Amino acid sequence: MSQDRRNDFDVTNTVQVSSPASVRNAVHELFAETFPGMSYDKLWLAFYDFERLFTGRYPGYKGCDTTYHDMQHTLDMTLAVARLLVGYERSAEPPDRLGASRAQMAVVTALFHDAGYIRHETRDRDFTNGAEFTLYHVSRSADFLRRYLPELGMAKDVGISSMIVHFTGYELDLDKIELDDPRDTLCGHLIGTADLIAQMADRCYLEKCRDRLYNEFVVGGIAVENARPGEYMVRYQSGEDLLRKTPAFYQQVTRDRLNSKFNRAYRYAEVLYGGRNPYIEAIRANITHLVRILETNDWSLLRREPQFFLGIAHAVQDIERLVASQLASLAGVRIKNDGPLLMPI
Repeated sequence: MSQDRRNDFDVTNTVQVSSPASVRNAVHELFAETFPGMSYDKLWLAFYDFERLFTGRYPGYKGCDTTYHDMQHTLDMTLAVARLLVGYERSAEPPDRLGASRAQMAVVTALFHDAGYIRHETRDRDFTNGAEFTLYHVSRSADFLRRYLPELGMAKDVGISSMIVHFTGYELDLDKIELDDPRDTLCGHLIGTADLIAQMADRCYLEKCRDRLYNEFVVGGIAVENARPGEYMVRYQSGEDLLRKTPAFYQQVTRDRLNSKFNRAYRYAEVLYGGRNPYIEAIRANITHLVRILETNDWSLLRREPQFFLGIAHAVQDIERLVASQLASLAGVRIKNDGPLLMPI
């Protein structure tokens, strides 16, 4: 992994994951080598519609205004999904392979796994920011996929896609998601794995958690939860507090998901990189850097300034005002500290 990795490039520093066209072309190249003769028309259109949805040009939708779950996050995760799919396909025996159609379904699901954060112009007129949907955004993404896939000519995939998208969230018990074909379950594991490893391998993951994810947690009712009338429970007092609790979350929740729930699906990336796993290497580097910061209490070590890739003008200023307003409204209310750790992905 290059030391000169750019903020909006993937872990290999070869694909600009803020660019739908760059990720689309990278996925195309991977699939063309693995699924020769496959038609790419539906995936091409899906990337086009994804860009329209997140930039506010898709009919009926306002565009992305969640500063952590922005366009770069989804594109980075989708590229990781494609790599895991291809790594698995190249290492599996013929009867167990996913095939082009199922791989296509998984990539389209990945592209819209966070569509639930995007506000609809009429149905969501009472909401001011997509982060308000944090606790149930995956169910909203599943609803979007049910509407969208038939328009893409993929109506047969609605049932599976709208279920496996839940492997990216916490709204359903993963052990209770039952699918008839184990290859569909594997796709869910690959999608859930990619969502975790792509964001935690992001070069600016720590800065984004402190400066962006915390804000989404405030707006989404996670940082401070209204436990009962007049009483609030604080999980994260600030962006720095969220980072202080990130190593414990990684040890207690993330590693269990990656290794047990998703059966170490991240290992399929190693097929493409000669036994190395650039995602796991980058995650370990980020966690090691975070531990160093926490041990020295030197927050000046977090100095990267990643760009925003949003679809609504003034979205950054708007969410910061919303967070300030919500935190100010808590003055004088009864607060109970240290609720259970939650960190939706």
